[in-house]
Amino acid sequence: MSASPAIPTVVKLGGSCLDDLDGTWWDDLARHGRERPLVLVHGWSKPLKKLDARYSEPSAILRDRYGNQSRWTTPEVIDDIKTVSAVLAEDVLGRLESRGITAERLLGSDGLVGAGEGERWWWREKQLVELENLVGPITGVDPAPLKNLQPGHAYLVTPLARNAAGQEVNTDADRAAAAIAGATGASDLVLVTDVGHLLIDDQPVRRISAEDAAAFRDKGAKGGMRKKLRAAGEALEHGVERVVIGSAAVSDLLAGSTGTLITKAPDGAATSGADA
Repeated sequence: MSASPAIPTVVKLGGSCLDDLDGTWWDDLARHGRERPLVLVHGWSKPLKKLDARYSEPSAILRDRYGNQSRWTTPEVIDDIKTVSAVLAEDVLGRLESRGITAERLLGSDGLVGAGEGERWWWREKQLVELENLVGPITGVDPAPLKNLQPGHAYLVTPLARNAAGQEVNTDADRAAAAIAGATGASDLVLVTDVGHLLIDDQPVRRISAEDAAAFRDKGAKGGMRKKLRAAGEALEHGVERVVIGSAAVSDLLAGSTGTLITKAPDGAATSGADA
């Protein structure tokens, strides 16, 4: 069953892989974008580290009392995120517009993404201390700022949010993409990253159910993949039909020829082997 042209495809562009997406990748995205509206949500970790070496230092990352990691985000960091986002947006929008896709940049904090109160207690030098860290869990998405969801047009979203106190805060880009996909009625969420598949026991997984993905997330997944699996589960809970994780062209990922497909249906049991 084909989706309505007004229903967007939401694509998370991993900050770690943007430099590796060649012209054929963008050609493919533009072809897809002529048929479906696009909402692109970009990461910024790698560009931020290029901007200032201190963002690569261990002290730039905090761990809360529950073991969750977060970038220590101050007003200065928010400004630097906006700086690298503006440069990234100029490149991405230029690539799309040269291929016939009109595009515009949108800050999530400009009325699109809302955030709740963030954790205040963090480990520093082996002690739990109270810090103001401008991060917060996503509490909702208002799709009203996405006024031009139509084929041939794309939005590039910077994953910042605004909390109830009016503060601009940092959010996880994968989970922001999941929340936006749910709020816009997207049937597909594509998480483009620098790995080809989810790996379980060092074996690529082509298809997995949301239940099995959540079990692996809590027991075996690490780092960025753990966040991606959490985002996938949240997207499916909010009505997204399928989530695909991989490093290939969007059309190939959606066709199931590569990457890892995650669905809510119980028949999505883990299937290993990249070509199975």
